[in-house]
Amino acid sequence: MEAVKSTTESATGLTTGDTVIGTPGRNGRGERGRRRSEMTSANVRYFLPKAGNSGDKPELGREMTSEGEALVEAFRTGQLMYTVVAWKAVPEMSDDGPKIVKQAINRT
Repeated sequence: MEAVKSTTESATGLTTGDTVIGTPGRNGRGERGRRRSEMTSANVRYFLPKAGNSGDKPELGREMTSEGEALVEAFRTGQLMYTVVAWKAVPEMSDDGPKIVKQAINRT
């Protein structure tokens, strides 16, 4: 599993750092078309840490409405910023048989 530092969406797919999610996999087919649900800006929630939190054991504080707002506030206050995505385990049939895959849940 990759650690996600930042997430942006471009014409070529959703990116995490330097990795583009949705590029062809080892079988040559695009992974983007196979997934039930992908991580998009509708799935990501942005938080600042609770007051006094050192980051060793993350505790979520105030939720921000957008990535831009969270970045500005984190920079202004010298704090970290956390992104959270909720995932649900769902079954998926493939050529190799049934698998359990993750499906991103839209924030409410």
